[in-house]
Amino acid sequence: MNSRSLHPWLVLISACFFLTGCPREDAPAKTTASSATYLAVARGRVDVEGGLLKLGVTRDGIVADIKIKEGDHVRKGQLLSSLDSELARLAVSAAQAEQQQVQVQAKQLERRFKFADQKATRLAKAAAAGAGDGQSADDAREAAAQLHDDIEKNRGDAETATRKLTTARYELAQRSLYAPVDAEVVRRLIQPGAAVSFQSGPAFILLPNQARIVRAELNESFVGAVLPGMKAEISDESGNDSPPLSAHVVRISAVLGNSTLEDDPQVRANMRTVECILAFDQPAPASLRVGQRMLVRFGAQ
Repeated sequence: MNSRSLHPWLVLISACFFLTGCPREDAPAKTTASSATYLAVARGRVDVEGGLLKLGVTRDGIVADIKIKEGDHVRKGQLLSSLDSELARLAVSAAQAEQQQVQVQAKQLERRFKFADQKATRLAKAAAAGAGDGQSADDAREAAAQLHDDIEKNRGDAETATRKLTTARYELAQRSLYAPVDAEVVRRLIQPGAAVSFQSGPAFILLPNQARIVRAELNESFVGAVLPGMKAEISDESGNDSPPLSAHVVRISAVLGNSTLEDDPQVRANMRTVECILAFDQPAPASLRVGQRMLVRFGAQ
């Protein structure tokens, strides 16, 4: 084979060698995307600010009525349940009667004082003109002064009666339990006819209608690396295929404590963590449940 016939083969072999020795441009990009790193990773739990509401009765008594059931959505100020309130209603009625009696007495004293004051004034003028008895004028003035003192005492009695009525109405109101916020009823722990007291524990557990947050347990070694405002990715700890949710750090606690989310008891007892509160950048999906365990990745790079 002469040199002229070898020339095309040499060109083809050189081209193949050149293509094989040069890396593809898209290979580094693929490697970078698959090796994303994070400043810190922590376990967390879905929650609401302040946590679940545990409502209990404030007075001893018998449950007379329950107005709601589990799963209901209640509005702020809505009646949840009430205790037997017959004695409290009687106390209100008695206080109202006492107040009315004091008010009637006040009107009578005002009329008597007005008459006595006019009489004392007439007798004093007559005595000054020599047409009347000075002693009678003095007695009339003393009677008017006594009635004035009775009026002052009546005003004190009126204030006392008002306080009694206010107290009786307050005690009656304490025998009814109202929703303090808009919420969903998670648990109902009492039944009609049950005897309860303020020491009985919660009667209802409510989930307030508030934005979901995540309480993450950040290992103390990462405290300096994670700062308020930092971006984070939140995903279900169970490892399902749902895409991660975008969030940001709201605050970091100043208190160290033991882990509560670590599964190993020995590790949990020795691990020191700081609570880190995160808020979702977009409204959390309805599928998220309070108490659901999440994995939090801070500061993707």
